[in-house]
Amino acid sequence: MNNRREFLKALSASTTAALMARAPQLLGADLIHPAAKADSCILLWMAGGMAAPETFDPKRYQPFEKGVPMSNVLSTFPSIRTAVDNISICQGLQNIASVMDRATLIRSAVQPDLGSILHSRHQYHWHTGYVPPQTVAAPHIGAWMAKVLGPKNPVMPAFINIGQRLEGVGESEELKAFTTGGFFGAEFGPMNLPYPDQASASVRPPVGMTPERFQSRRALLSKLLDKSPHREYLSDHQQESMLRSLENAHRLLSAQERDAFDITLEPKESYDRYNTGRFGQGCLLARRLVENGARFVEVTTEYVPFYQWDTHKDGHATVEKLHNEIDQPIAQLIKDLEAKGLLDRTLVIVASEFSRDAMMEGGPGSKAGDQATVKGDTLETPAHYGLHRHFTQGSSVLMFGGGVKKGHLHGATADERPLIAIKDPVTIPDLHATIFTAMGISPKTVYDVEQRPFYATLDGKGKSVDSIFA
Repeated sequence: MNNRREFLKALSASTTAALMARAPQLLGADLIHPAAKADSCILLWMAGGMAAPETFDPKRYQPFEKGVPMSNVLSTFPSIRTAVDNISICQGLQNIASVMDRATLIRSAVQPDLGSILHSRHQYHWHTGYVPPQTVAAPHIGAWMAKVLGPKNPVMPAFINIGQRLEGVGESEELKAFTTGGFFGAEFGPMNLPYPDQASASVRPPVGMTPERFQSRRALLSKLLDKSPHREYLSDHQQESMLRSLENAHRLLSAQERDAFDITLEPKESYDRYNTGRFGQGCLLARRLVENGARFVEVTTEYVPFYQWDTHKDGHATVEKLHNEIDQPIAQLIKDLEAKGLLDRTLVIVASEFSRDAMMEGGPGSKAGDQATVKGDTLETPAHYGLHRHFTQGSSVLMFGGGVKKGHLHGATADERPLIAIKDPVTIPDLHATIFTAMGISPKTVYDVEQRPFYATLDGKGKSVDSIFA
């Protein structure tokens, strides 16, 4: 399926099927889950394709010089040393370098090209473990944790999504397709907080509304939903799940944990250490939410076509800006979780849908069409300088806490193009299996959905990379 219209049409069909579906039934109730190494998970999502050679897997550095062949460009940032002797990362990430002795760095993550290198398809694949479209709405990895593990704190939403607008941005419908509880139902879907500095408004009644009026409106909404003329288009499972999600939201409004959503309550010195913009504020909010019992929190630099990590031009300048946005907040998040005694039981993941290369789309032998907007064989202007093409055969994933080894390097990519994984490759099913294992969920967990088995990892075959655990 190679074009956006067909992709959306198929996703719409699967969403409709999900609304009509009966409740999924757990199969293999005697399945033994691994002992949990973490109680909470924070996914720091570098949306748009974070280039590994410009972040966590530096190669030969090529400074900008007019007329230099593009084939010479592997990294546009020099490497710097980290707190671990055998690990270097790119200049601009000095603060993350200082906490690398708490991390496992996977340099050999690989993805299929899916026939066409579309961000929405790859982000759907990464977040759900399944290639779109599916005949049912596949749950987000956070929804799996919410469903299988339940809330860590019954007052707090189990799955919270920070920083991504789902309205008014390009490809919003595709983003909605995986930012969901899928066939599990609305109660296991995310609480969406696109603007971290406005999150507190999401857990308070509107300004000027009395508690009595708010309670009355809530009761009326529940009644209207239960007697909606569209009721026939919803299964009992989906209807009941939606009503339970409303009850869960209402419970939070009167709980003291709602203060966790107000980042202005953070001491100014601490707030300033995070405040590099929306992503940094999101990292602060994630820390506060995990402190108060959130199970899974995703914080994103936000996916908007040709924005942030989607660097189809001015790549070097854009990534330099992104280094400034992510470096201090990520390091501070790790330091704060450690200082509060939470890091050992919190799995923190830094990941993206794929990497980038200056010359090739997909990987060696791929027939995917080149989507770079800057063409040519030589560097002519700074707009050409940077990695613009989507690359799927050698990406980096950074992990902290949650039982992973400290100061550990897993896998490697080639030193010269093509920069493919040449040691211990990690596929998406195996990466998901590793994450689920850390959280105490068997990768073989399976539900019956419309008389077909649906597994936590593709066909239940994902294998945890146990060598990264201490």
